[in-house]
Amino acid sequence: MDMAGEVSAEQARKILDMLTNGEALENVNTTLALRLIPLAEELDDPVLVQRLLDHAIEVSSDKLESGWADFEILKLNDATIEEFTELSSKTENIVDGSPLSAAIFHHLGLLYLAKDDLENSKLFTNRSLRLRESTEDEPGIIYGLGLLEACCKRGNLHDEALVHGTRRLELLMKLGDLEGEMEAMSDVAHTQATIGSFDAAKDLYEQSLKIANELEEVSGQLVARWGLADLAEINEDYQTAMLHLSDCLHSFIALGVPAPPQIRQRIEALTNLEQPKVSK
Repeated sequence: MDMAGEVSAEQARKILDMLTNGEALENVNTTLALRLIPLAEELDDPVLVQRLLDHAIEVSSDKLESGWADFEILKLNDATIEEFTELSSKTENIVDGSPLSAAIFHHLGLLYLAKDDLENSKLFTNRSLRLRESTEDEPGIIYGLGLLEACCKRGNLHDEALVHGTRRLELLMKLGDLEGEMEAMSDVAHTQATIGSFDAAKDLYEQSLKIANELEEVSGQLVARWGLADLAEINEDYQTAMLHLSDCLHSFIALGVPAPPQIRQRIEALTNLEQPKVSK
């Protein structure tokens, strides 16, 4: 369970205090200590993060728990690709270590993508994906497909990106992850639009927007409406494009959240396109 993001800051502090104050930490095992670290990070408590890490290593009962602790340490220290690769070689033969190896390979995929090394990013992501498929780790498979989709998009391999994105969307629908569906639909819609399948893109953006409205997820509304505005502009339907962007702007205003300046800038640009030219 990923506890970060599921509780408020006040609740997180209460949980951490209850489990770590005084001698209470002595009853926390390695797995729980590692799961508490994201909460401590959310609260910007580096002292507690280090204390939890030290405790996780101290009470680790086998090589697998030690490996997970080492992995967290490397991530927190922004370790190099070489250090993560070395850790992966150490964990490959650990009994029941497939989830750990998969996590390390996935992280390496992310690091290589950040360096625009798409070949190695896909290589390690595929290694991670095969391990996660062998253990039927569907959430992990979804993460892997999302990373492969991003790699393919960056490399202009849009047909391949569509395959990964569609499979990712199907898994999210199977798991009933509405927020994930919303994001995946917009991702696939963007790919469909890129290859010229505008009707399919419009349908996906509209489905994504429907979910975003139901969840009151303003960032999801922005992505979907921005995409629908793009499609309207392609058809030179500038009024519809402005309508989508105006609706998006109103959503931010209704929530009392500052709207990205790009929305107003784009509305202004579309308004100028709509205004008839004045003859001199």
